[in-house]
Amino acid sequence: MTSSYTLYTGSSGQKDWSTSSAVPTLFVGANDLMLQASQYGEITAPIVLLLHGGGQTRHAWADTARTLAGAGYCAITLDARGHGESDWCAHGDYSTESLVADLNAVIHSLPTAPIIVGASMGGLTSMLALGENASLPCSALILVDVAPRLEQQGVRRIIEFMRRHQDGFDSLEQVRDAIAAYNPQRPPPSDLSGLRKNLRQRDDGRLYWHWDPAFLDHARLPTETNNGMFEQVRLERAARKLSMPLLLIRGYQSDVLSDQGARELLDLAPHAHYVVLKQAGHMVAGDRNTIFTEAVLDFLQGSNAALRRHASSTFDHGALT
Repeated sequence: MTSSYTLYTGSSGQKDWSTSSAVPTLFVGANDLMLQASQYGEITAPIVLLLHGGGQTRHAWADTARTLAGAGYCAITLDARGHGESDWCAHGDYSTESLVADLNAVIHSLPTAPIIVGASMGGLTSMLALGENASLPCSALILVDVAPRLEQQGVRRIIEFMRRHQDGFDSLEQVRDAIAAYNPQRPPPSDLSGLRKNLRQRDDGRLYWHWDPAFLDHARLPTETNNGMFEQVRLERAARKLSMPLLLIRGYQSDVLSDQGARELLDLAPHAHYVVLKQAGHMVAGDRNTIFTEAVLDFLQGSNAALRRHASSTFDHGALT
């Protein structure tokens, strides 16, 4: 069984999916931490659980979630512990083990085995949770610009960006400029009000990122043996045990996941699909949201038989079209 590879540029036509309003939802994570989520679509539909990266919030998935709901799925976007509107851990435990324990708790509270979409930290957490616990229900896994081996320089750039603005911002314009400096390929938003979903205004009037600063105690700078929070050898062991239908989406311009790193994952999980999105960096869903979501839907709709069989080892993966 061999991996498939696609350089994805999107469809020639515009898909017309209906929109869906989000329903606030709460999950109980490890140590009784409350985890905030948004649900798009009916819970009786196939569930897609979307997990964001470090320093992000569930709102990063809003456009994708609406499209998935319009396509007949129940999309659930989750704020990780210490992020967005989820509880901050009183003793600052944002360890890999706690993130995995939270995901286990969320999955077990769902009525059916979810399809999991994990970006960056969310993808690494999913890889460990599923690879180290074969009994954890999951009908498919989509990893977004993440694999066991990441590029140290790209990971370092993310962590340094997060550390650079711990003293907050005076205005939304400062936030816009900081994001533009980090990701100059993405055009800055004309309406800055949407940035507020990623910010908290404290009593001093300044704007701060919507995550617990204690998270940075665990987001270490990368070395030869870890990706900042996650040990490469442990991730490799977990990846070898992934048996569910698997899709890896990489941004062509990503400085976090190289083509070599992606192909090393394919060696560990030879049943996986591999898709590269042109004109997208590490923030794949934000950089090229429409094409990203099309790639996800093409994979899910082309893999229905395998999803029903819950990742049968006999499923023959073909290239996306």
